[in-house]
Amino acid sequence: MVLFASGDSETSAELVPICETALRLEKRCVDPVSLHFLQMEEVLKRQDEFDIIHTHVDCFGFALARRTAVPVVSTLHGRLDLWGYPSVFREYREIPLVSISNAQRSPLPFANWAATVYHGLPGELYNLNEDGGDYLVFVGRVSPEKRVDSAIEIAVKAGIPLKIAAKVDKADAEYFEAMIRPLLKHPLVEFLGEINDEEKNELLGSALAFLHPVDWPEPFGLAMIEAMACGTPVIARRRGSIPEVVDHGITGFIFEEDKEAVFSIKNLLGNFSRRACREHFEKRFLASRMADDYLGVYVRLLSGKYEQKVA
Repeated sequence: MVLFASGDSETSAELVPICETALRLEKRCVDPVSLHFLQMEEVLKRQDEFDIIHTHVDCFGFALARRTAVPVVSTLHGRLDLWGYPSVFREYREIPLVSISNAQRSPLPFANWAATVYHGLPGELYNLNEDGGDYLVFVGRVSPEKRVDSAIEIAVKAGIPLKIAAKVDKADAEYFEAMIRPLLKHPLVEFLGEINDEEKNELLGSALAFLHPVDWPEPFGLAMIEAMACGTPVIARRRGSIPEVVDHGITGFIFEEDKEAVFSIKNLLGNFSRRACREHFEKRFLASRMADDYLGVYVRLLSGKYEQKVA
């Protein structure tokens, strides 16, 4: 097994570093496109070594797939309702695709979908905290579609402290300064910035509930299953994949308007079972299940049982 990625990646596979650090953390990186092209070239140089190639670089993998006889499958991780995407996916309509939720597919129903594989986490990465705590938590990105402002409003109306552990990408810095920073002055709100997995385990596990008031076609929402792994209920807006990921009343509560989220916090959490939440996470979102799902995709592609659509 060979992984083509950044040099700081942790893997048991042979690592072929395309750059020293993840592009998101590389301050000198202005245009990541050039590094993705280099990555594709490095894969092509060694293509004869592989039985299958699995790409996670959105549309960049399509051009690679056209130029090798090795079967290529691409997992898509972002939103697919963007301008220009229908033309791109029609051009490369023979390439097998994996979605991370069924909802993610909806803008491109004609595309060559091979499977939906939900994300998974190692069972030992996060621990069940059966006691929880007395604050709400938001973990993710500070961006308009993630609605940190809505999380703050929900917490304030519920009268419960909110801890925000979020990164601010360069593209969202202006939005953060203009729209979010003023809201952080409220006495119930604490902004922690970006945190690591160990810190996240403590933060999520000790929370009363996890707020995920997104307002965009969420492709999956990894932070939600991180909270579930700790036994912490997820309170999420009905957008994109949310109904597929959150089992209403078992791993959290789904809402539409902010007032519904406030109601869930005040009236429903008292009877919530954090242990049942963790058990449901183990049934649906372990990394071992995700690996098995992908192995099934590989077997179907290599055995010829998967029939590519070309119409």
